[in-house]
Amino acid sequence: MSQRQMQGQPMIILGEDAQRMKDKSAQEHNISAARAVAESVRSTLGPKGMDKMLVSSMGDVTVTNDGVTILTEMDIDNPTASMIVEVAETQEDEAGDGTTSAVAIAGELLKNAEDLLEQDIHPSAIISGFDMAAAEAKSALAEIATDVDRDDEELLKKVAETSMTGKGAEVNKDLLAQLIVDAVRAVTVEAEDGSVVADLEYLDIETQTGRSAGNSELLKGAVVDKDAVHEEMPTDVEDAKVLLMDTAIELEDTEVDAQLSVDSPDQLQTFLDQEEKQLRDLVDKVEATGANVLFCQKGIDDMAQHYLAQKGILAIERGKKSDIEFLKEVLGASVVSDLDSASEADLGHGTVSRDEKQKLFYIEGTGADSHGVTLLLRGSTEHVVDELERGVEDALDVVSATVANGKVLGGGGAPEVEVAARLRDFADSVEGREQLAVEAFADALEIIPRTLAENAGLNSIDTLVDLRSAHERGEVSAGLNVFSGDVENTLEAGVVEPEHAKRQAISSAAEAANLVLKIDDIIAAGDLSTEGDGDEGGAPGGMGGGMGGMGGGMGGMM
Repeated sequence: MSQRQMQGQPMIILGEDAQRMKDKSAQEHNISAARAVAESVRSTLGPKGMDKMLVSSMGDVTVTNDGVTILTEMDIDNPTASMIVEVAETQEDEAGDGTTSAVAIAGELLKNAEDLLEQDIHPSAIISGFDMAAAEAKSALAEIATDVDRDDEELLKKVAETSMTGKGAEVNKDLLAQLIVDAVRAVTVEAEDGSVVADLEYLDIETQTGRSAGNSELLKGAVVDKDAVHEEMPTDVEDAKVLLMDTAIELEDTEVDAQLSVDSPDQLQTFLDQEEKQLRDLVDKVEATGANVLFCQKGIDDMAQHYLAQKGILAIERGKKSDIEFLKEVLGASVVSDLDSASEADLGHGTVSRDEKQKLFYIEGTGADSHGVTLLLRGSTEHVVDELERGVEDALDVVSATVANGKVLGGGGAPEVEVAARLRDFADSVEGREQLAVEAFADALEIIPRTLAENAGLNSIDTLVDLRSAHERGEVSAGLNVFSGDVENTLEAGVVEPEHAKRQAISSAAEAANLVLKIDDIIAAGDLSTEGDGDEGGAPGGMGGGMGGMGGGMGGMM
C-alpha cells in the first residue's frame, strides 16, 4: 500500500487490494518471469530438439516444437512473461522462423543483466550497453553474411531443409524442400522499385489426411475440398466461367416475426409458388451472367440447388472465406455480394476438374489476370499434418526472405559465436560500465550453440571451447554438427540460414530485454504474490497467479 504523510495523516492513493513491488524486487520478479518463458522452449531448439504436448482447456492436443506455437498456446497471464511471448510473435511475423532462438537470447540477456544488477550497475548503463551491442552485432552479421544468387535453386533448397530439420517435415524434407522452392519461385515478382519479392499471398496451403507426406504436391491454381451441392451437376468443366459469391442464395428472412394466415389450401400453394418463383429468379440471375460454375461462401437453398442442376451449373456452397479470396486471384474474378448487380465482367475464367478418389476440386485459371499456386500437404493423421504445415510455413517464410534479402549465414551456432567474438573485441573500445553490458550481450548470444549441444546430448562446455577456437583461427562459418558432434563449416555442409532471421532475432531480443530492465515499479490492482518465484526454469508466481498455463493450462507439457 502506497501512503504519503499529509498534515500528520497518511494519504492512501491506491485501492485496498492493490499491491506494489519496487526496485530490486520488481526487477527480480520480471527477470524471473521472462527467464521461465525462455526456459520453457529452449529444449525445442535445433535438429535434436524435443517436442511439447500442449493440452487446451477444451482437451485439444497439439504436439509441436515450434516456439511461437508453444508460447501462444500456453495460458500465460503474467504481464512480463507476455512481453517475451511478443518477441516470438514479432519474430514469426517479420522473419517466419527463429522464434525459439529469439526467446532464448532474450532470456539469457536478462539472466546476464541480473548478474550486472547485483554488481550495482544501473539499469540505464546496461540498457545503453545492450543497444550498442545490438547495433554492432547487426553490423557484424552483415559483414559475415554471404550474398546468394536468387536463382540458385540448390542453395534455396538447403535453406528450406535447414528450417525443416528437427520438425515434423524433416522425414520428407528433400521432396518438400523442392516443392517449397518451386512454390516461392512461382509467386516471386519484381516490385516497382526493382526489388524482388516473393508474394506468399498468391500461395495457398491445403492439407489432407490419409496419405503420407511423400504424396504432397504443388499444383497450379486452387484446390477446394468440397462436394457439388447436387448429384446431377457436372463435375468437370473445361471452359469454366466462374461466379464467386459471399452471400447466400436463399430467401431472406423477415426482420420481424411474422405469421401467415391461410383460409384454403390454394392460398398456401400460392404462397409456396411465390417462394419457388423467387428462388428461380435468383438462379436465372446467376445464369444471366453467363456463369456455368458457382462458388458460394454461404448456403444455397435446396430448391435453388435443384434449379442450378437443371441448368447444368456446377455449384459449391459454404466455401471458406480464404478459399473464395484465393479463387478470386486464381481466376481473376470479382466477389459478388448482390446478384442484381452481377454481370459477365465479374466472372473468372479457367478449368474445373474433380478428383473423386481424393474428393477434391482442382481449379486452374486461364485468364490474363489469373495467378496463384497451391501446396497440397498430406499426412497420415491430423496431428502429423498440422505439424507438417507449421514446418512448411516456416520454411516458406525463410526461403522467401532469402529471395528478397539475398544474404545467408552458416547455421549450427556459427553466426552467434563469430558475432560474440567480435563483440568482445568491440567492448575494449567502449568506456564506462557499458563495456560490461556489451560483454554480457556477447555471452548471451552463445546460448544458441550451448543449447544446440545440450539438446543433442553433447558437452556444451567442450563444444563452445572448440567453436571459439575455430573462430579464432578465422573460420567464420564454423558451427556444430549436432549429429556427429564435430565442428565443421556449416555453410559448405548445407546448414544455411537467412541473415534476415538472425538480425531480427537479435534486434527483438535486445528490445524486449531492455523493456523489462526499464521497469522498476510494479503496481497491481489485485494480489501480487511472489510465492514460488524459483530459480532458473521455475515458473514465477505473482501478478495474477504467475505463469498460469505453464502449470495447469499446459497440461502434459512440462
